[in-house]
Amino acid sequence: MTEASGRAGPAIGLAAPRAPGGGLASDEVARDAVRLVVVDRHADAAPPRLEPFAALPRLLRRGDLVVVNDAATLPASLPGRTVDGRGFELRLSGPVAAGRLFGVVFGEGDHRTRTEHRAPPPRIGHGDRVTVAGMMATVAGVAGRRVELVVRGDEDALWHALYAAGAPVQYAHRRERLPLWSVQTAYAGRPWSAEMPSAGRPLTWDTLLALRRAGVALASLTHAAGLSSTGDDALDRALPWPERYEIPRATVDAVVDTRARQGRVIAIGTTVVRALEAAAQDAERGAGPVLRPGSGLATLRLDASHRPRVVSGLVSGLHVPGESHFELLSAFAPVERLRLAAALAAHHGLSSHELGDACLIAPG
Repeated sequence: MTEASGRAGPAIGLAAPRAPGGGLASDEVARDAVRLVVVDRHADAAPPRLEPFAALPRLLRRGDLVVVNDAATLPASLPGRTVDGRGFELRLSGPVAAGRLFGVVFGEGDHRTRTEHRAPPPRIGHGDRVTVAGMMATVAGVAGRRVELVVRGDEDALWHALYAAGAPVQYAHRRERLPLWSVQTAYAGRPWSAEMPSAGRPLTWDTLLALRRAGVALASLTHAAGLSSTGDDALDRALPWPERYEIPRATVDAVVDTRARQGRVIAIGTTVVRALEAAAQDAERGAGPVLRPGSGLATLRLDASHRPRVVSGLVSGLHVPGESHFELLSAFAPVERLRLAAALAAHHGLSSHELGDACLIAPG
């Protein structure tokens, strides 16, 4: 991991602004140097402003609830080879389940080539045998470049092979290889995520403890964050795909208690939003409570037409108009306010992408 170039600490006013109209940067930002664009979602509120991320505890209220995604990031970029020796890369798109790997295949190359410029993968058909992460596997399903593989051998051997041969999914805006530890949150648990639930990256233990001291409650769920890009227009337009989640009873109780006391539920990342909103939607279909604990599959595609049932606000990475995540953010704030926030971030040289700066969108 490289340190962000020219990063001062939290002295926001000292940041060298970019020329008006410049885009967001793509440099890596140290966890304790992340900056936060604060957006009040009400159209008549004050304009967006900048704060250090460490100010989050004072930007929230006593009685609010912060919900994090505790999924750990998998070494989801795996080397593969067909029986006739042709190489490919398999990028996992979800959790490993009972010896089955689900993912997208790429032609030979590495992250230094943009995904849309990667060579096409070798032809792989149902029933073919391949080697992935040094283990023999059989192709159980194919849909274009999306595949399902069944790996031979026991579960322990599979996990050992994944961590021995795999690497984090990475994109061309960073040339240096990222170590796996650099794409984990401080509270990561089960290895479910194909890519880092990156909104939680700047939540250091110091900030988490400061939230508790400020009277802000903390809760967690597990959501299998998938791939953010495949380089294939048709596949990318369908992102995010359905993603597995699990919500504990304690988190449901914390959400219900917070809302009953007129507190705000603040999601750390869009994966938390998808999980909570999907669970609430499913509960309403069954004429049950507002939210139920347990497992499910998040299929919601959030945009400006969606009215959140559970989540009051969120912390997210920075996104610009035209990106799918920008459409998701529009479920929480008018597009014009989001455009102002993006312009402010660009003017002050803030960084987008998974290891960059962040925004807080919340009422009040």
